[in-house]
Amino acid sequence: MELKTCHTLQEVRTEIDKLDDQIVELIGARNSYIKQAAKFKNTVEEVKDPKRIDEVMTKIRHKALTLGMSPNLLEEIYTIMINEMVESEISEFRNANVF
Repeated sequence: MELKTCHTLQEVRTEIDKLDDQIVELIGARNSYIKQAAKFKNTVEEVKDPKRIDEVMTKIRHKALTLGMSPNLLEEIYTIMINEMVESEISEFRNANVF
C-alpha cells in the first residue's frame, strides 16, 4: 500500500479518517461473510472452530511481522473481533435452525 506524504497535521488526520472508514467497511464485510458461514455448519461447536481461529491468528501475526507491526496488537484486535463475530454467527446459526 502506497501512502501519501502529508504536509500538515490536518492532512494526516484526514488520511487516517479515510482509512478508518475503509477499516469499518471491511470489518462489516467480514461480519457479513461470517453470518453466511453459519449456513454451512451443523452444530454450534462447528461455529466455535478453534482450529480455524488458530489459523487466522497465525496468519495475522505473520502479516503483522511482515509489515513491521506489533503482532500482539493485531492479535488483541482480532481476538475481540473474532469473539464478537462468533457470537453473531451462533445467533445466525440458531435463528436458521429454529423449527
